[in-house]
Amino acid sequence: MERRVAIFIDGSNLYHALRSNFRRYDLNFAEFTSKLCSQRRLFRTYYYNVLQDPTQRPDGYREQQEFLDILRKTPYLEVRLGATKIARGIPVEKGIDVMLATDLLYFAWNDFYDVAVLVSGDSDFAYALQAVKNMGKHVEVAYFESGVSKDLLDVADDRHLLDRDFFRGLWVSRRRTKRRIASE
Repeated sequence: MERRVAIFIDGSNLYHALRSNFRRYDLNFAEFTSKLCSQRRLFRTYYYNVLQDPTQRPDGYREQQEFLDILRKTPYLEVRLGATKIARGIPVEKGIDVMLATDLLYFAWNDFYDVAVLVSGDSDFAYALQAVKNMGKHVEVAYFESGVSKDLLDVADDRHLLDRDFFRGLWVSRRRTKRRIASE
């Protein structure tokens, strides 16, 4: 039986981990999801992040829109965006984790996938992953060693360490990234 895989990407977690580990963000998402699926069939990839506020950071908003346009052109990938709220004068991401956890559970409950791959190191997802396992699904965690919760790894049936070897061949363009980093 061919196993159906759904991939759930915590976009903020992935972005910050790529920045701190590799100082680049030009990931080819089609190839990335293909590698996570291995020989299994991809149901769909879901990418969750907060929408930048164009009034707070116009340049950040413009860059994010360019990035989201690329994501939206990736086959079988859906972008799910939350918003920020101001708390004590600081913009705070709201609702993204709940959105991801709800989809993870809803799609498992409706038998849309056999295997869930969570791209995150956030311990907030451990209980939702356990609930998915309790429904008879398999759960995998794709994580960076520097930012993963032990609770999350303990729940996972399988793990994908996102290190230099994993990302070899998954970048879009070396030259464009050097230019972008130089301009930051």
